[in-house]
Amino acid sequence: MSVKTKYVFVTGGVVSSLGKGIAAASIGLLLKQRGLKVTNLKFDPYLNVDPGTMSPFQHGEVFVTDDGSETDLDLGHYERFVDQSLSKDHNVTTGQIYNTVITRERRGDYPGATVQVIPHITEEIKSRIKKFEKSEAKPDVTIVEIGGTVGDIESLPFLESIRQMGQEEGPENVMFVHVTLIPFVRTAGEFKTKPTQHSVRTLQSIGIQPNMLLCRSAKPLSEPLRQKISLFCSVPTKAVISAEDASTIYAVPLAFHAQQADDIICRHFRLEVPEPDLTDWEHMVEKINNPQRTIKIGICGKYVNLKDAYKSIIEAFTHAGVYSNAQVDLVWVSSEDIKQSGADKFLHDLNGLLIPGGFGERGVEGKIEAIRYVREKNIPFLGICLGMQCAVIEFARNVCGLKEAHSYEFYRELKHPVIHLMADQEGVTELGGTMRLGAYPCVIDKNTTTFEAYQTVEIHERHRHRYELNNAYRKMLLESGLSLPGLSPDGRLVEIVEIRDHPWFVGVQFHPELKSRPTRPHPLFREFVRASVAHYEKAGGEATRTESSPDYSKTSQ
Repeated sequence: MSVKTKYVFVTGGVVSSLGKGIAAASIGLLLKQRGLKVTNLKFDPYLNVDPGTMSPFQHGEVFVTDDGSETDLDLGHYERFVDQSLSKDHNVTTGQIYNTVITRERRGDYPGATVQVIPHITEEIKSRIKKFEKSEAKPDVTIVEIGGTVGDIESLPFLESIRQMGQEEGPENVMFVHVTLIPFVRTAGEFKTKPTQHSVRTLQSIGIQPNMLLCRSAKPLSEPLRQKISLFCSVPTKAVISAEDASTIYAVPLAFHAQQADDIICRHFRLEVPEPDLTDWEHMVEKINNPQRTIKIGICGKYVNLKDAYKSIIEAFTHAGVYSNAQVDLVWVSSEDIKQSGADKFLHDLNGLLIPGGFGERGVEGKIEAIRYVREKNIPFLGICLGMQCAVIEFARNVCGLKEAHSYEFYRELKHPVIHLMADQEGVTELGGTMRLGAYPCVIDKNTTTFEAYQTVEIHERHRHRYELNNAYRKMLLESGLSLPGLSPDGRLVEIVEIRDHPWFVGVQFHPELKSRPTRPHPLFREFVRASVAHYEKAGGEATRTESSPDYSKTSQ
């Protein structure tokens, strides 16, 4: 398409959590649907090398890529919107930048020089931004999200780097998009633009003039208000885009397109490209907004008050709901509440239950009790990572009769460690980046629930764990009725467990939610939701024909 890669830099102002990641992902989708090759990068200004050792309360979900990198959750948005598998090179932190520069200094790569933020840190940042320009998969447009909020001290090296790129690459190759807040003051009954003016002024003070403003607000902005913002921020009125709250994040690209945001970007870069084909996306959003039934699926974990810890799971349920013409109402159940008050109080009216991944012993007994309840009540169940391990513990205790069964992760002195440390994790002492991470193959037996979902005998799924099913207990579990339909190719690791005489009971050691897409739901989530719909209808819900649902599962990768 174009000879030189174009760069869109997305910054944020006023407050955090405005949705820069959704904005960057939406721009990527619109440009891709116009026939451009795009890629998305996230630059985070914290000193951690990656978010892998950070608490979910600090950072939300850790998103894992195929190559085993632990990254920011915004990479999940990029993958879902642009339908592109990303890598470790798509998420860069200050910690990585400084670690690289200091390593070079220690090695003697800067003989006699004083190593400084400018030029050494900024040059390393720019080299990471431009890395894909030199690759075989050279993009036409690279969209770079700068984490944090304009005015933060830790963001300054990144802002200085993109300022330099604006000068070095030329204005026709670089575009600055600023996501900002237009608060509505109820007592005054009007929007206030001063915070945005100050945010833009801060950008201008370091040499960056935004070319487009994405104005976050509770309601659409009027034309006079957009003109006022344009006047005070030196941005054309047509480039002041109203980014009001949407019914679903998947409606955001459509709202941007309706205001010609992608046209403005393409004209800025002088790209002659066709209009985007958004037909499938529009159909998907229509089905999200107008479901034919509502089902209730519980998520039982210990971070239920922090939804960002389960971001990819939430989105995977949205994708699967579209396939079944259903709205999935997620019921957040604290595993500690179940331990204290019993499972029936919280789970009796659910159509399905998911136990997500996690770390630490807190809340595990509640999860085990929840699994026993849905197994005995024939409620559809999906266990992910620790959720699968809890399912094995529950089965070993209550079906095999091993009352002292537990995981070696939590207790070292165990009579029945049905979950044990992986062999290659023995002796590992460092926490960062040392788990079994990334995509690994799994071989699936035919005539199983899992095969019915995937329709293939070999899959590749993403992992993030240290512990596994203890092979010493395989025979006992099999003889008691637990199926092991998915193994590593060498047969050493159990990847999937099932109960065949249950309506739908599957546990997986990997994280299927990480590969789900809006128009192509993950097979396991798709079938889990379909089984939950069947449970809803059997329990007295109004049955609805679903033959007209598009078979997104056959959409090309």
